[in-house]
Amino acid sequence: MSGSGTGGGWRAIIGSSSIMSLALLGDALLYAVLPAYAADFGLTLPWVGVMLSANRFVRVFAYGVIARLTHAVGVRRMCIGAAVFATLSTALYGLGQGPAIILAARITWGLTYAVLVLATLSYALEYRERVGTRVGVGQAIQRVGPVLALFGGAWLVGHVGPNNAFLILAVPTAFAILIAFTLPKSNKTEARRSKPVSLARPKPIDVLFFLQGYGVDGVFAVTITLIFAREASLSDAVMSGGALLAMRHFGEAIAAPLFGWVADRFGARKVFVGAAALTMLGFVGVAGGFTVLGALVMLLFRGALASLGPAVIAQSLDADEEAIGPLARMQAWRDLGAACGPLATGFLLTFLSAEIQLGAVAVALGAGLVYWLLAPAK
Repeated sequence: MSGSGTGGGWRAIIGSSSIMSLALLGDALLYAVLPAYAADFGLTLPWVGVMLSANRFVRVFAYGVIARLTHAVGVRRMCIGAAVFATLSTALYGLGQGPAIILAARITWGLTYAVLVLATLSYALEYRERVGTRVGVGQAIQRVGPVLALFGGAWLVGHVGPNNAFLILAVPTAFAILIAFTLPKSNKTEARRSKPVSLARPKPIDVLFFLQGYGVDGVFAVTITLIFAREASLSDAVMSGGALLAMRHFGEAIAAPLFGWVADRFGARKVFVGAAALTMLGFVGVAGGFTVLGALVMLLFRGALASLGPAVIAQSLDADEEAIGPLARMQAWRDLGAACGPLATGFLLTFLSAEIQLGAVAVALGAGLVYWLLAPAK
């Protein structure tokens, strides 16, 4: 590609990733605030679980439609609409009372996130050279918003209350609309062959991303505080568990660009195998009692997979194949795992310990990795 084209590609990656970073402010804070302040939003505790998983279930079935719509109308227009709806959903968290309004906001956010995740990856894969580095840098930018929300947003809630905090966060989120208008007006993927998005025929790499979503966003996220609570007070356990959950964002910000660059030098498939194996060993560590060390290893290399997965897909495509369809399928399977994980984990905890479930995830990841290695490269 020409230098000017590549430069424009970087501008699109930085711009779209900045939109995602701002759009994530409200969603990241909601996960920390909603369980403790359910009454302020007119919700009961059972409704909290529904609200925190509704956006993922919506995305699972929306990716295919959004991929086709993005291919038809262009990435820039989709990003403009997504930025508007991200601002709307964040404001609704502050204005809304009761299940109907909050659920509408979560569904809106689920569709918004689906648009933005495909848009950012589409821009990153527009030029196939150094795709790992491009995806990794985009992922690092996207993590800035959630980190600021988890730390600054918690302070804000203490001073102005949970509802007003979301109204305030809607203001910086609105800046994403201005950024969206600066994105390039064309995208190279329009002339490429597309593949249909299908949840009926998962590929081996889709199975791995389902297990990653199920394990990290499900089993680990639900059980880590419970593990700490056995040997510490509940408040200390919540702080410790929250710190490790925040490491998901730090791990992605650090590992995604680093391992993306390594993948560009040595091949995404080889590096993906190592990162997936070490993610599995992290689960083994937590299950075996090395809670903090195992969690840090698992979260760091889970962050690496954020850039390695799209890089593997990009390197497996022919030059005339567009990437939105395969990326949509991969994201749908990951979100399906992340949506099923919390629901299944809560039920299984009634007769299976957290350690047994974490160990089972490690075994499943190992089996999934072998399955992927033995499968044809395409």
